[in-house]
Formats: sequence, C-alpha cells, structure tokens
Amino acid sequence: MDTALAVPDARLHASWAATLRDFGETFPHGSGLDPEDPPTLDAVGCAAFAADKRRCADPAAGLPPGMVSCTYFWLLELDEVVGFLAVRHRLDDVLLEQGGHIGYSVRPAARRRGHASRALRLALAHAGGLGLDRVLLTCEADNRASRRTIEGAGGAYEDTRAGRRRYWIGVAGAGEPLSAVGAVPGRR
Repeated sequence: MDTALAVPDARLHASWAATLRDFGETFPHGSGLDPEDPPTLDAVGCAAFAADKRRCADPAAGLPPGMVSCTYFWLLELDEVVGFLAVRHRLDDVLLEQGGHIGYSVRPAARRRGHASRALRLALAHAGGLGLDRVLLTCEADNRASRRTIEGAGGAYEDTRAGRRRYWIGVAGAGEPLSAVGAVPGRR
C-alpha cells in the first residue's frame, strides 16, 4: 500500500472520525487535537477543525500564545485516513525539549504497514521546502516502533529528557513545501 499526505479536508470527515475513534484513549500525536477541547466528530465539527488546522500553516495567521506555525496533514491510504502528521515550522522552548518539529501517529488498525516511515519521508521533504536544514523528532523512550521509524529515516540520537528520546535528522535538498491547500505530490 502507498501512503500519502493530505491537508485536513472535511470531505474525509467519516474516515477522520473513524480514525479518531480507533485511537480510543490514546492521544493521536500530530493530529492537532486539543484534549481539553475536542471537536465534534460530525461533518460540521470536522469542517471547523480542518479549517483551523489549515490556518495554522500560515505564518501570518494570528496564533494563540504557545502555538507555532504548523502544517497539519492527514495520512491517507487510498482515500482513507490512517493517521496524522504535523510539521512545526520552528521550535519554541517546549518543542525543543519535548515535542520536536514533526509529530505523527498511525491509527491502531493500520499499524505495521509502513505508513509512519513513508509519511516521515514526505514530512522531511516538506520541512526542507520550509527552509529547515535539520529537524528534531522525539518519542517515548519505550516506543520501539517510533524509535525504529526515526532511526530508519536517519535520526541521530542526541539524548533522553523526561522519558523522551530526542533525535535530529538532516533535511537534504530544500525543495518546495508540500501544498498547504491541496493534494500532495502523486495525489490529485
């Protein structure tokens, strides 16, 4: 199967809602969800959520304190949402310590099929298009799958802080960032 990144789109609301339900009590990293204020999982809630996440990619958007510009993507297998990915355009103090530039998660029903690895490669291309020359990724110290994904993408381990392993990955070749308003390369 192939993995693609797509900007949040309300047309995928049923698949988005099913993916969120699949996570159960586990927080879906890279999703842009606020656990204190979750969206409704209907079409209207999805549309509002998707519009807000697309706005976050605009560096001129007035974001609330504590937020940085971020491009949110939904991981797709064919036209089904199988996960989430976020590329933060810069790091603040909290992200430097714990969050990193890129966060991602794959829904439990779609794991172990290579989606995270393929999505991370696409995210690195997007980060290069944003002008980043290296990115920080973190994962829980006991998350072997995420550690393998990061190391497989060239992640160089730096240290562990507060139970999170920290890795830096060089971004080769700064191209164009993936579209923040439409499909990604290879998708229409």
